[in-house]
Amino acid sequence: MERFATERLIAERLRDDHLADLVALHLDPDVSRYLGGVRAPEATAAYLAAAMAHWDRHGFGIFALRTGAGEFAGRAGIRRAVIDGAQELEIVYTLKRDLWGRGLASETAAALTSLARSQLELPSLVGLVVVGNDASCRVLEKCGFSRERTIVSRGEEVLLYRSAALSRG
Repeated sequence: MERFATERLIAERLRDDHLADLVALHLDPDVSRYLGGVRAPEATAAYLAAAMAHWDRHGFGIFALRTGAGEFAGRAGIRRAVIDGAQELEIVYTLKRDLWGRGLASETAAALTSLARSQLELPSLVGLVVVGNDASCRVLEKCGFSRERTIVSRGEEVLLYRSAALSRG
């Protein structure tokens, strides 16, 4: 499962050649305000290395997103994370600023939730949303996630959302 497509986006496993696009994404202050702030290119390179290592260890992870025309659109995926002291599986998505407001985050999150259920057979997913990011709250709620509680993660107050059980019962 190194690739998938939605109606309007193509997702492929992160690779070294995505670095320049990720650096540009992480340097955008509007995009990065809910990601802990703007990241220096070196921090993005470390992020990419960790994301690729996650793929190697677990067989799933973060994807680069492209439009049908081949333009870099952002990144999204599912990753293992320790959240509030517990091992969790986290859904993540970040789009370029000029693509916001078009429903692409909801489309991507729905596709990832479906993949978690059908291909990865994951028990559930969590999503973390920095307090104040109402658009991201709506994305998760549209995809069947429910707000569970407020926690502190990476020094920020965040809302923890959880998907309904994903396993086929």
